[in-house]
Amino acid sequence: MVLMDSIRIQGGIALQGKVRIQGSKNASLPVLAATLLVGECSFIRNCPRIADVHSMISLLKSLGCSVRWQETGIFVDASGMRKGEMPREAVTGMRSSLCLLGALIGRYGEVVMEYPGGCVIGERPIDLHLCALRQMGVEFTEKGDRLRAVADALHGACISLPFPSVGATENIILAGVAAEGDTVLEGAAREPEIRTLCRFLCCCGACIEGVGSSRLVIRGGSRLRGTDFCVPTDRIVAGTYLLGCIGTGGSVFLEKAPAEEMEAVLLAAEQMGGRVCISGDGIYVQAPGRPLPVRLVTAPHPGFPTDLQSVVLAVETKGCGDSGIEETIFENRFRILEDLERMGACIEKTSSGCVTVRGRETLHGARVCARELRGGAALVIAGLMAEGESIVEGYPFIYRGYENICRDFRELGARVASV
Repeated sequence: MVLMDSIRIQGGIALQGKVRIQGSKNASLPVLAATLLVGECSFIRNCPRIADVHSMISLLKSLGCSVRWQETGIFVDASGMRKGEMPREAVTGMRSSLCLLGALIGRYGEVVMEYPGGCVIGERPIDLHLCALRQMGVEFTEKGDRLRAVADALHGACISLPFPSVGATENIILAGVAAEGDTVLEGAAREPEIRTLCRFLCCCGACIEGVGSSRLVIRGGSRLRGTDFCVPTDRIVAGTYLLGCIGTGGSVFLEKAPAEEMEAVLLAAEQMGGRVCISGDGIYVQAPGRPLPVRLVTAPHPGFPTDLQSVVLAVETKGCGDSGIEETIFENRFRILEDLERMGACIEKTSSGCVTVRGRETLHGARVCARELRGGAALVIAGLMAEGESIVEGYPFIYRGYENICRDFRELGARVASV
């Protein structure tokens, strides 16, 4: 796919039809990182062809891994892996590169890397990662914007996270399966992507107890073997398209949508007036005339995901009442307010983490700019809801997590194209 800079949208069309949901971004990246701990070849099916996955592949190749795409997935052979320098632009441009920290310490006991980057949605400090890994015998030194980690003898530990950080949980799991002895993790994140990482490692021969709970016991020291593994579909992409249907009107079938991972999203969709039906092969949603107002608070899983907060915000700009949205995870998730207001939205920021959205009957097209992944997707939804033409600049941000958002919405009848 030739990546363009912007998306042009002719709005005002109700979505109709069926779209197949891609593989999960947030599950694929830590699984690909985990292949570094396996001394054999693994085949990871259903990885999405998105910018962040391409960046992760670049990082794996820079370390000497053999990586090649096939039609249904990715072969990764880390048997020839070597210590090396990872491309600076790939590390600093993708927050998920941080999960390589635990994997590389587990494989080599040493890693030097740039501080990871990604979307500008909050500070997202890495203190939780460093504190936990220190308890497992890792020593860190900082020099400029580079981080060096060394573990002469990586060992298990009893660790309690004060906040259920997904990234810190992933790093502890990856280091723990390679450490000597057992690691007991209290306060672990419970996101579905954590379960997927644990399932992959267990398929490779690891022993992890308590999967799906906030208390994990990681039995270290097992030899890991290659495996054939399928990544689940993307709950955030499915939620984006489901909520988009509620905003535009119409009815949509989300093929392969992981309903079992989307309980909070489906509840919110029903509160917004959507009629949701779960089938054996996906989710069907029928939209109301206009979205009903909601009171929404983001929270770690199983709460409402912060990654879909900006989409709900965009949809409720055409709601039939006032909605209240509170963001508790990332302080900069409201960066799209100015762009939505440019389209005619009426939004009042009542505090640093709360907004009131006063629904309007119509939005009008405008030129807006994506500054991060999920906010960019929300602006595309707003363009689909608006009357007239909208241009969403910053398409590369959206491509970080959506294979081809334009193609998917065209399959649902929208008039949208990359330009």
